[in-house]
Amino acid sequence: MISAAKILEQRTHIIPGKLKITEHFFQVPRDYSNPSSGTIQLFARSARKAEKPADYSGSEDPKKSQLPWLLYLQGGPGFECRSPQSNAWTQPLLDKGYQVLFLDQRGTGLSTAISQSSLQLRGDEKVQTDYLKSFRADSIVKDCEAIRKALTAEYPEGKKKWSIMGQSFGGFCSTNYLSFYPEGLKEAFLFGGLPPLKNGPDEVYEKLYRRVAERNEKYYAKYPEDVERVKRVVKLLQRFGDETVRVQGGEGYLPARRFLQLGISFGFHGGIDSVHEIVLRADTDLTQFGHLTRPTVLAIEGQQPFDSNVIYSLLHEPCYAQGEATNWSAERILQKYPHFSIQESLNSDKPIYFTGEMIYPFMFDSYPELKKLKEVAYSLAEFKDWPKLYDEEQLAKNEVPVYAAAFYDDMYVDFDLSIETAKKIKGTKTFITNAFYHEAIRSKTDEVFKGIWALRDDVID
Repeated sequence: MISAAKILEQRTHIIPGKLKITEHFFQVPRDYSNPSSGTIQLFARSARKAEKPADYSGSEDPKKSQLPWLLYLQGGPGFECRSPQSNAWTQPLLDKGYQVLFLDQRGTGLSTAISQSSLQLRGDEKVQTDYLKSFRADSIVKDCEAIRKALTAEYPEGKKKWSIMGQSFGGFCSTNYLSFYPEGLKEAFLFGGLPPLKNGPDEVYEKLYRRVAERNEKYYAKYPEDVERVKRVVKLLQRFGDETVRVQGGEGYLPARRFLQLGISFGFHGGIDSVHEIVLRADTDLTQFGHLTRPTVLAIEGQQPFDSNVIYSLLHEPCYAQGEATNWSAERILQKYPHFSIQESLNSDKPIYFTGEMIYPFMFDSYPELKKLKEVAYSLAEFKDWPKLYDEEQLAKNEVPVYAAAFYDDMYVDFDLSIETAKKIKGTKTFITNAFYHEAIRSKTDEVFKGIWALRDDVID
């Protein structure tokens, strides 16, 4: 039984765009199975329409103040929410009659954020490792239930349920919610977020490496001149070993494998072009100066948020784990795909392939903040007793309406595994397209919303 979160503070502001934004701070247990282990603070912003009635004399209609809630669950793991006014889909949701809550999931943004320095305050590496085990989807969903109960405490019983909308990892959280706390849900919308119902990430990476390879082929087909440019950059980065190019005041460095992580952008709208721009810039530096200039190195660093959002690197593989260790899955599976071999490509006319949304051990030697968390990362990779994330029996008898967008060319959440999951969640309606990529909710808001809401509002006989 989840108790209501304690509301610590709520302050409301009117901002341009006719939005009423309320900033909420809540207090919840850090570990719901052991409340004596302490509390953490959660932060969220809610948005609703700012309206000025013609008659100012009366107080606000309580029925209007109890608009149905929709909770947005951000992708990640480990990334905070942008402010409501920065999301293209805020206004369409308000127009549909919701008030929307943007939650900084525990450990992100203003929700007792996890960084290397904040973790260090907890104690030694063992304490830090144990602390991080409470920051997966299962704990995030318990937070959501606690917040729902707090925000709807004065609502009549029939209006206490809320809607949820999950993007990417937010869809993983939504599926956990459907598994264990469906009684709190009115409906669920998932965008590129149907998780694989597996016990670990190995099969996921088997499939995703093939999709990353396909995106590399698309990249080099569009920019064939970048085959040699990428090789020139990689040769420079390997000239004196992995530490040829330093970053962030010399605390970290830019090995070839880190440079090739730019391929994480290949799955976004415009991602191929953004990688080309950096490759062109780096190659031009080499032509004109013989080294990578600081602005170019900063441009590369700017595409790699692993130091500023350390949860992503520490819990990315564990976010798939149920009862088994991940043991650096992406690194192990990579060995099965020799066309990702840098040296093999350098010794042939084959292009060097960029990697995608994978976490590797080398990152904990080259990224300045991650270097300090190396022992913690290895402990998490070896940990076996991860609790269950999904209840397939409950999903099979699900009664909550679920509307899910699945993208055929998704480079991050495998389409085939997504459809497997959709079939296991009773009553799920899917909007399937090959016209959009993973982050369509941001890049193609109107189009993807039209498709997903047609499933909700229209009738198919």
